[in-house]
Amino acid sequence: MGIGTFSQIYVQIIFAVKGRNSLIKAEWENELYKYITGIIRNKDQKLLAINGMPDHIHILIGMRPNCCLSDLVREIKKSSNEFIKEKKFIKDVFAWQTGYGAFSYSHSSLNNVINYINNQKDHHKKKLFKEEYREFLNKFAIEYKDEYLFEWIEYV
Repeated sequence: MGIGTFSQIYVQIIFAVKGRNSLIKAEWENELYKYITGIIRNKDQKLLAINGMPDHIHILIGMRPNCCLSDLVREIKKSSNEFIKEKKFIKDVFAWQTGYGAFSYSHSSLNNVINYINNQKDHHKKKLFKEEYREFLNKFAIEYKDEYLFEWIEYV
């Protein structure tokens, strides 16, 4: 990035555990978030918030224009997947779902987005991830087809 380059890019990234399985456990989620924080900082990006649920994660970053978002998300998923396996956090196979959501925000929205991410546990007492994700897509006027959304496991 050259001298005289100025930017203000804020992006919320959302992705899910493969099959939407609830595999991220409370006992080790903070360690996972710290690890992902390190990946983001090593890529010279600014982490503003990270939190999630057992089946998905939200990350808000201040993005520098020299960053390719898809490369960053691929690195976060690949490295954190290896980290979970290496630490033997779960007995089953762990993998992130292919695809992700990325939603941009203005500077004036940051406090609301940070609060929203920090309060994921309370928020999801009232709303399923499936509903939340569709609301994001609709709010940002993103066209989608259900068959291309995350693989949803329906619990009976």
